[in-house]
Amino acid sequence: MATSSAPTPHRATDAPRRVTKRRGQTRRRLLDAAGEVFSENGFGRSTVEQICERGGYTRGAFYSNFASLDEMFFAMWEQRSTAMLEHIRLAAESSDIDLTDLPPSEKVRAGTALILDVVPVDDQWYRINAEFTAHALRNPALKKALAAREQAILDTIVPILESALGRLGRTIVGDPQTLGRALVAVHDGTSVQCLIEDASASARELRVDLFTHVVTAYSRPDTTPPRTARQEESS
Repeated sequence: MATSSAPTPHRATDAPRRVTKRRGQTRRRLLDAAGEVFSENGFGRSTVEQICERGGYTRGAFYSNFASLDEMFFAMWEQRSTAMLEHIRLAAESSDIDLTDLPPSEKVRAGTALILDVVPVDDQWYRINAEFTAHALRNPALKKALAAREQAILDTIVPILESALGRLGRTIVGDPQTLGRALVAVHDGTSVQCLIEDASASARELRVDLFTHVVTAYSRPDTTPPRTARQEESS
């Protein structure tokens, strides 16, 4: 699968270049253009020229920001994952919805629905990500880089899950990473269902139900006595 005619090798793991305000604007416009082109044409059929034409830049502007289309994809990944994780964190810490008076089973479902509301199923991104994943599976270096980024997301999201469940009076059973991986798998699977069914109300409800069942299966009520103020101060 041809991805670019870049004169330099893929550098997804290289240290990032210094980003000035002007360079940052150029990168954002190029990334926006790439999202449109990748979505319309498919990652493997997209070219640097198409992206530059869509964004209104030259090939020089592209290569001063990205070494290849592979590197550009990983920049898109970082941009989206950072925003997603921040939205999840804010939703998990939100006090907008009072779950105090709900039965334990309904608390988990309500909390799950609250977080899923900020993780929408994005048709454009799903297509781009699925196509790049297939491309990466044929390239050992890209596959390794992709796995590292997946692990970084898990490492960030697991503490958020632990904290959110703690607020619901539950604790994770076993390895928290296992719950994280299970939820990623449910997200990937239900995303396809929602897209095929055009995000119908029934598909969304099923998505919430499945996430709730997984969270419940991998957690239990927390019977640990609450810490006193003195214990908190001495820890």
